[in-house]
Amino acid sequence: MTRYIRHAAVFCALLLVALLVNATRIQIFQAASYDDNPANRRTDIARYGRPRGDILVGDRPVTGSRDTGEQLRYERTYADGPLYAPVTGFASQEYGTSFLEHSEDGVLSGADPKLAPFPLWNDFTRARNRGGDVVTTLNPGAQRAAYDGLAGRKGAVAAIEPSTGRILALVSSPSYDPAELSGNDAAVGRSWARLNGDADKPMLNRAVRQTYPPGSTFKVVTTAAALDAGVITNLDAPTDSPAPYRLPGTTTRLTNESDGCEDLSLREAFKWSCNTVFAKLGVDVGVRDMTATAQAFGFNDPGLRIPFAAARSTFDTTVDKAQLALSSIGQYNTRATPLQMAMVAAAVANGGQVRPPYLVERTTRANGATLSAAGSRPVRQAMHPSTAVRLKKLMTEVVTKGTGTNAAIPHATVGGKTGTAQHGLLNAGMPYAWFVSWAQGDDDLEPKVALAVVVEDASADRGGITGGGVAAPIARAVMKAVLNSSPGSGR
Repeated sequence: MTRYIRHAAVFCALLLVALLVNATRIQIFQAASYDDNPANRRTDIARYGRPRGDILVGDRPVTGSRDTGEQLRYERTYADGPLYAPVTGFASQEYGTSFLEHSEDGVLSGADPKLAPFPLWNDFTRARNRGGDVVTTLNPGAQRAAYDGLAGRKGAVAAIEPSTGRILALVSSPSYDPAELSGNDAAVGRSWARLNGDADKPMLNRAVRQTYPPGSTFKVVTTAAALDAGVITNLDAPTDSPAPYRLPGTTTRLTNESDGCEDLSLREAFKWSCNTVFAKLGVDVGVRDMTATAQAFGFNDPGLRIPFAAARSTFDTTVDKAQLALSSIGQYNTRATPLQMAMVAAAVANGGQVRPPYLVERTTRANGATLSAAGSRPVRQAMHPSTAVRLKKLMTEVVTKGTGTNAAIPHATVGGKTGTAQHGLLNAGMPYAWFVSWAQGDDDLEPKVALAVVVEDASADRGGITGGGVAAPIARAVMKAVLNSSPGSGR
């Protein structure tokens, strides 16, 4: 009898071991596959079972969480949703996340291991920590000025602090309210379909995800290339530029919007934005040096992240001389995001150095303790420092004496460059109005802001659409907001 009991005990022990082995196999080795199974709602229930961390602008949360009392308990809410949508993106129970809500999801949702006091214990228990917060670099006054300046017109504004790369404003218009996509009911589905079907593309982040022909604002890059290469040594010397200018190897004649550009000096040609002078200048510089300078500013870089990805701005490296002439005035295949053109202006303002732009100042625990900080940023030299000094002077004269007078600010030095970019079949599309600029207050030791503004559908007759008339006033309002803000505000 004892033998049978012993056999039964051994058999039960084997069953217990098998049960433990199987439980270990499922809970540890196969846990990931079960977590990723679409039929498993436990992950979603846990994810939305507690409030999400917040995104902060100027130390004020622009996001929140609402207790619905349902199985997926907390939905995302947004303060000034359309104003900050190009930065926050959306966090939807139905459609996932975008922009900062996506790139910083680990911190915001509580899934980041750095949030756990005992990470190994959390891995064992499958527990989720309280979400952390993301503190942005935005200046709230500059963001509001850019949004109000665009006033619903298609376009975008990107503003940077030149010495650091901090993004001070990032606005895309028209915009939308991300709160419309937060839940999972039928209304969310209707909002998703409406927003994606809207011809004006309100969910498109035009500041970082849309590229445009930069038009005459690209002449800043061409000027830098010409000065660095030694093609131009005297800003006031005649440039031997005919008007009109026959594109090399073709019968096409390039003209100017204004008279008096023939053989004009670089100083005057920059001030009045003479196409013929800069087209010939680009040809004289050559493809190799033009490409090197453009890429030093950030063109053709597919890896720019702020932390979410930005579209690649392009300068064609396989052009003939006629195409190079057009590329050098921001046409042909040259395309840029507003963020990229803000980087160009920032490089001029920062002595020729490009600081990679970034949007997240730091991430914190819910109690405010810092998890990570932006830290120092690498530097890339886009042009010689002496070239930057001369370009600053040229851009200043555009605002004091040239096409950019609408950007002038009392008690500040402002440099700018206007642009009107043609596009569409046979250039039949409504021109894009551009303005790139930087500003330094009289009491400041260095420029405080550099930015780019593009307006796609300016409310004016085609002939009256200019960067100086349409985009420069928006730039002026943004720069004033930054210059008038107290030190450290918006950080």
